[in-house]
Amino acid sequence: MPNCIVVIAHPRMLLNTCIFLICLFSISLFPLVRGKDHHNLTLLHQHPYPEAVVEDLQRKVDASLSRRHLLSLKANDKQCLTGNPIDDCWRCDPNWASNRQRLADCAIGFAQGTLGGKGGQIYVVTDSSDRDPANPTPGTLRHAVIQNEPLWIVFASNMLIKLKHELIFNSYKTVDGRGVNVQITGNGCFTLQYVSHIIIHNIQIHHCKPSGNTIIASSPTHIGYRSKSDGDGITIFGGQKIWIDHCTLSYCTDGLIDATMGSTGITISNNYFSHHNEVMLLGHDDKYVVDTGMQVTIAFNRFGEALVQRMPRCRLGYIHVVNNDYTSWEMYAIGGSGNPTINSQGNRYIAPADPDAKEVTKRVETDQQWTGWNWRTEGDIMVNGAYFVPSGGGFTALYAKASSVEPKSAALIEQLTTNAGAFGGPRYNSEDNYSPGTTTGGTNGGSGDGDFLGMTFGTAAPPSSPPPTSSIFLSLVIILILCTTTINGAPQFAL
Repeated sequence: MPNCIVVIAHPRMLLNTCIFLICLFSISLFPLVRGKDHHNLTLLHQHPYPEAVVEDLQRKVDASLSRRHLLSLKANDKQCLTGNPIDDCWRCDPNWASNRQRLADCAIGFAQGTLGGKGGQIYVVTDSSDRDPANPTPGTLRHAVIQNEPLWIVFASNMLIKLKHELIFNSYKTVDGRGVNVQITGNGCFTLQYVSHIIIHNIQIHHCKPSGNTIIASSPTHIGYRSKSDGDGITIFGGQKIWIDHCTLSYCTDGLIDATMGSTGITISNNYFSHHNEVMLLGHDDKYVVDTGMQVTIAFNRFGEALVQRMPRCRLGYIHVVNNDYTSWEMYAIGGSGNPTINSQGNRYIAPADPDAKEVTKRVETDQQWTGWNWRTEGDIMVNGAYFVPSGGGFTALYAKASSVEPKSAALIEQLTTNAGAFGGPRYNSEDNYSPGTTTGGTNGGSGDGDFLGMTFGTAAPPSSPPPTSSIFLSLVIILILCTTTINGAPQFAL
């Protein structure tokens, strides 16, 4: 029988150990308590003062419009400047193609500070094929977006890329389609899952269909099984610092853009949406509290032909809808449930002819008392009988300043959205092998099985809900009981 060494711990040592454990436990609680003191911050890139972001955006619009007015006598400058702060940031540079990465400095709203592939190498896509999603060919878009390092991805020529399955992004990537005509279609389309710092610019995305139940590469060294996707144009799943600018989206099976599961720090700007049912979903579930940290800017977009609903449909968080042009809808424009804050400023809402669809807003599938929800309209222009039903007269001080910001007049909407969509491409694509009547709206994005059991991509870990208070105090009580019993009994530990 082997010998055993018996160690007798001194009660003072045990007392010191218990004090250390309790202090360590208390320190671990500090971020949770601090988050409550700072407006319930639940996500890494959630801004503590959303009203400051709103004010900053409005200042930039004012500055761009002022520059355009002052330089209007100069023909070249007048042609270049539109008053749109994003476009005026880079389009007036005749050498923009030699300084593509300057685009990353032009983001506004909640995605401001998104790096994309800034500082990384230029990756030129030369091959439009997508033969093997598990082993992408160098030179393809799929090979580019899964790399681990920051990359600024451009295209050697016009391309129609028909995806075999969803395109999984790694963090710190810019897909820059300026100067060429790039169309993305096929199965799955773009998936941004648990990644950050993504810029998608000047891309046409259309006719995206569900796919999956297959093996797909997520990095140069990792492949994994993917369950069936919904058929979104762009899926943002736990993504943070995401900027989608100057894209044209239409004819997808589920949403054109869906952001769920703790996504935040998002700006959707200068896009053209058309021919679709459920356009944009923001939020996974009304009870998914992590989405209270969702913050999204929707600016300078044009919502065009044959759209039905969800422009967007919000669940939780803070959604700033500013200087967009809503040319029509069949059911409603902006909907929500779960008490999101919706700040609508300086938009133009053109109602359809249907007398039963004049309302811009809709409180969706909710039995809750929504009169306290903070839905604000300011400076919006209502056309053809459109009307916005506001709520939340007693809104909290957190959003009071944002809701009182002087918005830019919606009379300038056409000027600000004149270049919405991808440059140089059609506003929508109706190819011979697609039937325009096949857009069904699909499932309620984010509520099904989706990719919950799929692999985690990129280096960012998925956001987690804070531990419930009852569990915290129960753990503290257990530590105290164990410490008291251990000190009184001074047990022996055999090794």
